[in-house]
Amino acid sequence: MFDAKHMAVCSSRIIPASASEIFDILANPAMHSKIDGSGTVRRTIHGPERLYMSAKFGMSMRLVVPYRITNTVVEFEQDKLIAWRHFGGHIWRYRLQALQREGSANATEVTECFDYSTARSVKFIHLIDAPVRNLIAIEKTLERLEAVFG
Repeated sequence: MFDAKHMAVCSSRIIPASASEIFDILANPAMHSKIDGSGTVRRTIHGPERLYMSAKFGMSMRLVVPYRITNTVVEFEQDKLIAWRHFGGHIWRYRLQALQREGSANATEVTECFDYSTARSVKFIHLIDAPVRNLIAIEKTLERLEAVFG
């Protein structure tokens, strides 16, 4: 979903796992390269093994050329919400909603958003077509996240 008014792109997926199991993956920077649907995240280079509010973590990335980025956790609610941003100002956010499904195992609706309302340069975000590219990557990330529990 593209939300031009709020300058965000989001997608949701129901994943057959508990919110705490999914949150454990999202709060572990070492797992980000395994679930990343963009193909840019390579590995963790510094930071805690488990994220928390205000935690800083560095990632080795590659988008045409290799680079490094440091992120800061800016939203955190155990098993429900985690978000981080880097110097570009935009935010990657995951919201988890535990679902009660009759007669079945745990399930969680996971919504991932690329929120560029706080970006330093919204014009640049649009110039590189980041909303469209990131929506595609978000959908692949959610698919890969589900595969962890498959």
